[in-house]
Amino acid sequence: MAAPNEITTAQLLRLIGTPGAPVIVDISIDPDFEDDPFLIPGSFRHPHTDLPGLKARLGGRPCVILCQKGIKLSQGLVARLRADGHAAEYLSGGMFAWRDMAGALRIPATALPAPIDGATLWVTRHRPKIDRIACPWLIRRFVDPNARFLFVSPQEVVGVADRYGATPFDIEGAFWSHRGDMCTFDTMLAEFKLNSPALDRLAQVVRAADTNRHDLAPEAAGLLALSVGLSRQYRDDQEQLKAGLPLYDALYRWARDGKDEGHDWPAGHVS
Repeated sequence: MAAPNEITTAQLLRLIGTPGAPVIVDISIDPDFEDDPFLIPGSFRHPHTDLPGLKARLGGRPCVILCQKGIKLSQGLVARLRADGHAAEYLSGGMFAWRDMAGALRIPATALPAPIDGATLWVTRHRPKIDRIACPWLIRRFVDPNARFLFVSPQEVVGVADRYGATPFDIEGAFWSHRGDMCTFDTMLAEFKLNSPALDRLAQVVRAADTNRHDLAPEAAGLLALSVGLSRQYRDDQEQLKAGLPLYDALYRWARDGKDEGHDWPAGHVS
């Protein structure tokens, strides 16, 4: 029987990528991390010795703590947090168990842009649609939950990136952009090593809608219509991004759990 303050790798995998995912904190010591420099999607590193700093970063949110093997380092910190009234669990087996689990995703630490004031900072063209909403969704749900996004005039993206240290995306010539027939969402999946059946299925819909190839996925026409509709509702790009994230939450759950469900009329009709 699992301990009351323990979460298994399979349980955590089901939560990652969803709006209700816990904060994931990697407290592996530096030598252990240097031997295996990968991150669980959505996690951040924090020293186990800095309890006040960690509490400040958590802001009262439930968390999962992991170390290399899931023993004294993570269990001890979880006990400390729970003693102070924080909802905390440790990952059973730690990063070793995660690494060995079938279907587990691990992000190369070197793929992440350097943080600016504690979070990654990205910049792209204003009036976002499809790729420029899908990519922030992917980053917020799987890479950096605190990532910030700047939307500026197309001709100013490079200059803003240079002046403010932001990472440009979805513009011609940028590293994080279209490559051949693939869109920026595809590029991010590849660079962050996030390819999975569900995300690849979602990527096909995004690619089809973003590059006007609706033959690739019948859902593309619907995504385009919703994206255009969203853009007509909001003048503020940040408000549009906020409103668009639940759309991709729903598409992800469809891609992961509901792709085989269909509807017909009369209800229950079988042809």
